[in-house]
Amino acid sequence: MSLYSDWQDYSQQDRSESESKKFWNDYFEKETAVYQKILEENTGILKGSFGDLADRFDMSAVEFTGFLDGINASLDKEQKIEKIKADSVLNLSIDFEKLYYNMLKAKASWLYGLKEWEDVLSAEKRQEISKQYRSDHTFRREVTPGRNDPCSCGSGKKYKKCCGMN
Repeated sequence: MSLYSDWQDYSQQDRSESESKKFWNDYFEKETAVYQKILEENTGILKGSFGDLADRFDMSAVEFTGFLDGINASLDKEQKIEKIKADSVLNLSIDFEKLYYNMLKAKASWLYGLKEWEDVLSAEKRQEISKQYRSDHTFRREVTPGRNDPCSCGSGKKYKKCCGMN
């Protein structure tokens, strides 16, 4: 079995509501600490053996696999998480703009609200990314003509007598 399938099994175990809440709160606390360290370093590079990186961030191998699963879409080159083993050597390059956007997408306010972002992306850049996110996720309803409006096909007939008959 791979570390990734171990993570999936571990994260999707049957738990009571309170146990599940505690599990995710504990995981998100560890995840937040990892992001704080990454943002403080401000290099965008994670390099080393899988086990060393997990130890560096005080996570078990399975938890660190979950972290990699979460950050994978924000890397310059996505990793095949299911192929990573405990002795794999990683050289990951993080795109901070993508990371901020993906944190907005995940609605992870505890992550995109970290004060460490101030030294990584300017307030203007974060605002620009937020604006782009909102624009990308705004639903726009197309305007359909009213029954008595002129038909948009240009026939000169009312919509109800032309294209709106069906």
